[in-house]
Amino acid sequence: MPLIDGFTAHPAFPVLLAVSKEDVGPGPVLRTVLIVALIGVPLTAWFLLRGYRKKD
Repeated sequence: MPLIDGFTAHPAFPVLLAVSKEDVGPGPVLRTVLIVALIGVPLTAWFLLRGYRKKD
């Protein structure tokens, strides 16, 4: 194992840091988070605020 500043590094460590050509980045994950947020925030607000409606 290579010695890095007094610490032994696992042989797969450089592979974890490498970026491959197939890596598409945070696109799909970020898109999913945004869609869930755009749907979930209004639904949560509606659910929480419906209790404050005037009851005539």
